[in-house]
Amino acid sequence: MSRLARRPVVWLLAALAVPVILTAVLIPIRADAIEDDLRSEATAALTAHGINGATVVMDGREASVQVATDVDAAQIREIVGGVEGVRTVTVASGPAVQPPATPGPEEPTTAGFEIGRTDRTIRVQAVVRSELAKDAIKTEVEKVLGPDREYDQRVTVDAANGIEDAGSLSGLLNAIAIGTGDASVRYDGTTVTLTGAVPDQATKAMAARAAAKAVPGAVIANQLEVPIDKPVVSEACRTFKSRIAEYSRQNRINFLSGTAIVNDASKETVARAAALLKTCPTARIEVAGHTDNLGSPATSLPLSEQRAATVKAELVELGVTGDRILAHGYGQAFPIAPNTTAAGRVANRRAEIRALQEN
Repeated sequence: MSRLARRPVVWLLAALAVPVILTAVLIPIRADAIEDDLRSEATAALTAHGINGATVVMDGREASVQVATDVDAAQIREIVGGVEGVRTVTVASGPAVQPPATPGPEEPTTAGFEIGRTDRTIRVQAVVRSELAKDAIKTEVEKVLGPDREYDQRVTVDAANGIEDAGSLSGLLNAIAIGTGDASVRYDGTTVTLTGAVPDQATKAMAARAAAKAVPGAVIANQLEVPIDKPVVSEACRTFKSRIAEYSRQNRINFLSGTAIVNDASKETVARAAALLKTCPTARIEVAGHTDNLGSPATSLPLSEQRAATVKAELVELGVTGDRILAHGYGQAFPIAPNTTAAGRVANRRAEIRALQEN
């Protein structure tokens, strides 16, 4: 066969070999990229949950996490395992182990910066490498300023030592601009520190993720505070104490002499107390039992305790939760009428209901 006849065969073999060579080269590169993405996402997820200083090493889609000894390993597995793409998670405690270094050009360091907000201003203090980067920051600030804030610009240009990619600050700027009051994010070359107040946990987590993305490998100290929701007190609960006091002034729960049996006239009074308690399900009360002075103090005290317990039992039977009621007996120590008359002794054979002070 002539040399000219062999050339098409050579070119055909070369054309078939190129995709194979490219695949062999690109697959490891893609694998490294996936590992880097999963490591970054896992680190950001841990930071968002307030876990800093953990080292994440990816071997394909298998994660190994090195944490301090006082961190809950089960929580680590749950957080990292929730990152899409991670298949397995192993956790070890003790001194941090650095992930294996990959050969390549030295990455540029990120210059220090600060972004802050108040009710009136958004402040950016940074050094960038070009006027173009400076203008890009200004444009981003103008997007999030809103009508009531001013831009406090403290951005300077240093072509040698400034931040190369000013766009990496955009996520931080958007996160820190949310809310009112003072908040800031500072990077000192080692640690990104977030302080101040944000409206909710989602914004706090978003700021942590933006910090990890803006400065890969930096320690993230997320000290942002989220307001604690105070329980809303209903009008019925707000007025419960005064209403139960008025009820006690107008109603009496009396007992048959020498017994813990509520007399017929007082049974409706107990029912009214139950209805009043149901208007505020969180209110707690004391049922205080009392006696006249016909018995001795030794017998009066247990009798008064039985009377208090009887009223509590009837309230529970009427639908009031028992753990809202304390029952105490006080014997004959606190009369409200003279024990020298029959009417006075009837008045003293009683149970009283009063609201307990909430902590």
